Order: sequence, then C-alpha cells, then structure tokens
Amino acid sequence: MAQKTGKALGGKAPNPTRRLRLGLGVMLSLLLVVGGKLFLVQGLDVGGMAEAALNKRMTETVLPAERGSILDANGTVLANSVIRYNVVVDQQLNTKTESYRRLDTVDGKEKLVEVSRDQGLTELAAVLGMDKDAIVKAVTGESRYYIVAKDVKPDVEDRISKLQVPGIVTEGVSKRVYPNGSVAGGVIGFLQEGGSGQAGIEQTQDSILKGSDGKRLFEIGADGLRIPVGVDELTEPEDGKNVKLTINSDLQYFAQQAIQSQADKLSAEWGVIIVMDVKTGNLVAMADTNSPDPNNPGLVAAKDRGVRAVTAAYEPGSVEKMLTAAALIEEGKANPLSEYTLPPSYTVNGQTFTDSFSHGTEKRTLAGILGYSMNTGTVMAGQALTKEQRYDWLKRFGIGQAPDIGLPATASGILTPADQWDGRQEFTVLFGQGVSQSTLQTVRAFQSIANNGVMLQPRLIDSYISPDGTEEKVPAAEPTRVVSDSTAEQVQDILESAVTEGQIKDAAIDGYRVGAKTGTSESPCDDGKSGFCGYTASMVGMAPMDDPRFIVEVVLQRPKGSIYGITNGPVFRSVMSQALRTYNVQPSTGEPARLPQFAK
Repeated sequence: MAQKTGKALGGKAPNPTRRLRLGLGVMLSLLLVVGGKLFLVQGLDVGGMAEAALNKRMTETVLPAERGSILDANGTVLANSVIRYNVVVDQQLNTKTESYRRLDTVDGKEKLVEVSRDQGLTELAAVLGMDKDAIVKAVTGESRYYIVAKDVKPDVEDRISKLQVPGIVTEGVSKRVYPNGSVAGGVIGFLQEGGSGQAGIEQTQDSILKGSDGKRLFEIGADGLRIPVGVDELTEPEDGKNVKLTINSDLQYFAQQAIQSQADKLSAEWGVIIVMDVKTGNLVAMADTNSPDPNNPGLVAAKDRGVRAVTAAYEPGSVEKMLTAAALIEEGKANPLSEYTLPPSYTVNGQTFTDSFSHGTEKRTLAGILGYSMNTGTVMAGQALTKEQRYDWLKRFGIGQAPDIGLPATASGILTPADQWDGRQEFTVLFGQGVSQSTLQTVRAFQSIANNGVMLQPRLIDSYISPDGTEEKVPAAEPTRVVSDSTAEQVQDILESAVTEGQIKDAAIDGYRVGAKTGTSESPCDDGKSGFCGYTASMVGMAPMDDPRFIVEVVLQRPKGSIYGITNGPVFRSVMSQALRTYNVQPSTGEPARLPQFAK
C-alpha cells in the first residue's frame, strides 16, 4: 500500500520553520565568533599584532649629526665637517617595479599620483646631474646593495627622498675637512674610519664634537615600496659643539716653518717650539717638525703624528739651572751677586764636575754661573740645598707632573725620589741631568718666574661653542705661587743678564729686553743600544723683561755636527719677535739688567 505524501516513514513530517531557525542560529554563532575575533585583533590588539606588523614595515635611515668644528683663538676653522649622502639602490626591487604611487603636489594640493619607473629614473638622473643611461645601468641587476652616487649634498638628498624611486635609499656620511692642512696637524689630530677621533683634540674631545645622530622612519609595503600615506617620522640630529683652542694659527704656521727649517739645516731627528702667553697660560703655538696633514695623516710616519712638546720627555740640561737659582734665592742661600771661587774642575763626595769650556780658577757671581752655564758653579752653589730641598723644589716647579691640556699621551717625565738618588744624581739634578721632562713642563716652570712667581697651568682648550652659538669658557686651573715676587724678579735679572752680559747674546731682539737660558744634554739611544746617541739642544726665554708677555722654547733632538757650534738663538729670536708683533706688544722702555758675571 502506497505511503501518503508529506509524511516520513515511521514518524512525523519535517518542520521547515524549525530547520530555518536552526540554520539561522548556526550562522549567527559563526558571525559572533568571527566578529569577536576581529574586535580582539583590530580593536583591542591584545597581542600587539598590529604594532608588530607596523614595525616590520618600518625602514630607518640614519641622519648623521654634524661634527663640531675645531677653531683657533681667532675663530679660524682648523677642522670642520660637511654632511654628505650616498645614494644606494636595491636593484632587484627597482627592476621588478614598473610603476609606483607617491604623494605629489598638484594644483597646490597633495595627491597620490601614479609614476612609472622610467619617469622616476629620469627625475633621479636630473636631480643627481647624471646621464639617464648611467642611472639605468646603475639600478639594473641582481644586487641588493649598489652605490649609485657618493658625496650628495643634503639639499639634493632631500629632493631624492621625495621622488620615492623604488629601491632607492640614501645613507648619511660625515666628511671631515682640514682647511689649513698640516698647520697644528698634530694638535688637531684626525679621524679613523667610522668617524671616531684618532689623535689630538679629535680624540680627546670626541664625545663633545660628535653630537647625536637623528633618523628618518618611513613605512614600506609587502612589495618593498614606500607607502605614500604611511608613517613618516623625522628625528632631527643634534650637532656637536665646536672646540675653540688658544692656538693662533698664523703664529703656529710661522713657528712650524721656523723649526722645520732649523731641523733640516742641522739634520736633526725632530724639533719643537712652544709659545706661551705668560699672563694667561695660553699656548698660542705648539710647533712640531714633520707635522701631519690630517686630511692624509698616513703621509708621515706614525711617530710624527703626535705632539712631541708634550709626549717626548728628555733630560733638559742647563735650563734647569734657573730652578736651582730660584730655590737658592727663595731659601735664603744665595742672591744673584753671591760670589764663588771656581776651580777648573770641582769634586764633591767623590764626584767630579767640569764645564763645557776650559778655564782656570775664576771668581764668579751666581748670575755669572748661569750666564756662562757652568756646571761646577751650579753644583758648588746648589749643595747648600739639602737633597730633600732639591727634590721638593723640582716638584714645586711641576717637574714629574704631566700638564693636562687635553692632548693624549702627555708625558710626566721622571723625577726620582731623593732617597733613591745615587751619589752623582744628587748633584746632576741641579743642572738638568738625572731627571727628565717634556718641553711643556720646562715652559710651565719658566712661566712661573716670568709671572712674578705665580704658576698658571697651560691652557690649550679655550671654550666650547654650542650649535646655537652659546660659548662656554673652560675655566683655568687655580694659580699656584711657587716663589715670591722678589725671588722671581731676581731670577729674571739673572736671565736677562745672560743675554746682555753672558753667552746668550744671539737671543737679543732689537727694541725689546730679553731673558734666556740654553740647555744641552746627552740623549739616550732609543734603538736598543746602551749609552747615549747624540744631544738634545734647547733654548728657552721670555720677553719683554719690563713685563714679560711670552715664553718661547726651541728644542732640537740629535742635531748633527759639533754641539758647541749649534745654537737655537736665531730661531728663538725669530719666533719671539713674531709673537711680539702679532700681539702688538710695545717695545721696552726701561734699562736692561746687566748683572756682573765675575766677582771682584
């Protein structure tokens, strides 16, 4: 028997309304799940997925800070930096992109426009001033990194960035320039690859000069192209500060020429000149032979790239007799006219001393002992000081202590404690042997005598200048009184008499009163050999003696020829004269000191 239509076998007929409701419920449940997930991801972003995706799309370009300049005392630029950019291409990305979109200004409004690769390369060639065929060749290939152009100026880089050519990015580089070449080259120093200071002021003031880099962040899509309306953030770089020195570049150049000529003339291994302002401690010139050009420091040997005025310590020789005379006078053991009877050679405690010239028994004043640089008289007079006093006075004058002027590798020299001196050294320290010091240490000691007994610490860095022009002076160290006004004045008279009445007449300058002292010492071999290899010859002096303004010291290492025929007088006179002219120091008006060299 046939079943009736509309009935299920063995049960009730299906309910269409119930099925519809059930299907609608399932669909609503699915939509609720999907909607909730979308809300979590896009609304709450509990897992930071949106931020992570954005970070993956961000590209960063470093905007280098401009390194501060190094200036001389008058603001002349000795070192400065220029910001340049390298234009780099990802060839794979560029060649695979036939067109791209970018923001352009159309009818005064910013609009997204479609740009073909060919148009972009045409515009890039025009901005760079290059032939388009050369540009096409440079961007074509499989390299992910290829330099299209170097040393692009900042304004050109900005125009390139706005083109948004696919695969083209810019890399900032800082290029250091030294306009005066080797003038003060050792003092200034230079940069190593990567931009850090390698020597001189560039090294010690690196953190002040370099500043802080900025950056540019922009968003790229999955295709590697820049998103025109995406994130575009700019953090401006903070430029470094300028460092202003006390050096006068004109006087520095003059001194470098003078010492180089003297060293070449006498075939010396090296030479240095220091010019210091007595009243401020400012170093207005620090000249070295074979001074490096920081633009290409490799052209000179590594040993010539520093500043020997502070790095090279040597036995100073007879210039140290000035310290002995000052100590004797301050301690009340002698005065410039104290008399001594000097035999041809002088023996004390089994140690015999002679002079650089032959003489019979002579009666000399203390002024005459220094005026003729006599070792015999210096030991005879100096033995009135105890060993401890000799040591203490050398230390008071700064011997054994490195002056901190902001240069690397500054030498302290050697001042052995008095209780470690042997039987000869206790006397040789009186005339500059058995002790070592830098040229700057000697100049500092003489400055204290020239400045009426008050020592000023040498200064090389005058101030720091911020990018906005604010100048911050570097404070001078506290002055130290070494000897009394009276003692300083008496030693000044001794030094001036060494020029007017003694053996240093070639230091005299027309129109100016001058005081000076020479020094000669044996130079230890530095090639592994024992003993001595040549001499160190120096002259240090001050002018004008009415009111001393400058100290100049000239040093030559191992000049060739007889040491008795070598004099630094003409070089000293030339550089001191130039310093006096440069700073418009008025000629002397008073009568020069003429202390008698012989006792009656």
